[in-house]
Amino acid sequence: MYDVIIIGSGPAGLTAAIYTTRANLKTLVIAGSKWGGQLMLTTLVENYPGFPEGIQGPDLMMAIRKQAEHHGPEIVDVDFKEGELSKWPFKILADGKTFEGKSVIIATGADTKWLDVPGEKEKIGRGVSSCAPCDAPFFKDKNTIVVGGGDSAMEEALVLAKFATSVTMVHRRDEFRASKIMQDRARQNPKMKFILNTEIIEIFGKDKVEGVKLKNNKTNETSEMPIDGVFVAIGHLPNTGVFSAKGGSASGRKGIDLDEQGFVIVHNHTKTNIEGVFVAGDVHDSHYKQAVTAAGFGCMAALEAERWLSNQ
Repeated sequence: MYDVIIIGSGPAGLTAAIYTTRANLKTLVIAGSKWGGQLMLTTLVENYPGFPEGIQGPDLMMAIRKQAEHHGPEIVDVDFKEGELSKWPFKILADGKTFEGKSVIIATGADTKWLDVPGEKEKIGRGVSSCAPCDAPFFKDKNTIVVGGGDSAMEEALVLAKFATSVTMVHRRDEFRASKIMQDRARQNPKMKFILNTEIIEIFGKDKVEGVKLKNNKTNETSEMPIDGVFVAIGHLPNTGVFSAKGGSASGRKGIDLDEQGFVIVHNHTKTNIEGVFVAGDVHDSHYKQAVTAAGFGCMAALEAERWLSNQ
């Protein structure tokens, strides 16, 4: 029986583990077979406090994990399968075993929706990015593309325009979904260009991004465009399907309330609709999506879990 079971091992989950173990709570972290979250797929991180020269994403996660391990949680690198959250104590199934916990912190994160085109995967961190606040400074005086049509794509483009020579927005529909105020702001920026009814069908270059192949989905015409960077801003997929009462292996049981996009609905900063189940990081935060905010949410969830347990 654990005091706290933390599901996830990105900045949110591991920061929560640092706080719960230092509060002398018996803690289990179900880290996943691919532990560490989105930072394991990034290269240089320059906006996480404490590293004046920047740090590689995987090195940062290794350091956070070592700090968590120093305080003594049990960490298992196995994949979470399902949770029985309708009665207390909570039961969590992973790797064919059942673990019992008095409280649960969901920190399963979110995955970037990628374009899934040839040349994309191997160039993530080498000209392909999903985070302008993270990577825009690397594209000073470069030509870039932002793929997407919503407010978040416009925000990415405007951040990028502070550094890049040009930012071309490529969107597959005939109009942008973004709010009028965001579109007006983007169109007033002299660095911005717009291409509609168009998709990227290939990203090419030897060791880094050198160009893209574009296809007009109205005329089926293809063209090539030399480019230094591709920013993908078509959304995130929160890792929550298994927690929903409607789907996944939790079907038929009391589930966690999710919004239309699948993000966990939060009450009072870190609480879910189930008493004793807390949430932290990108699994509920569709707004900031930063490593440092995920870590902050992990701290908050751990403090709330500690308070809740002491009141039981």
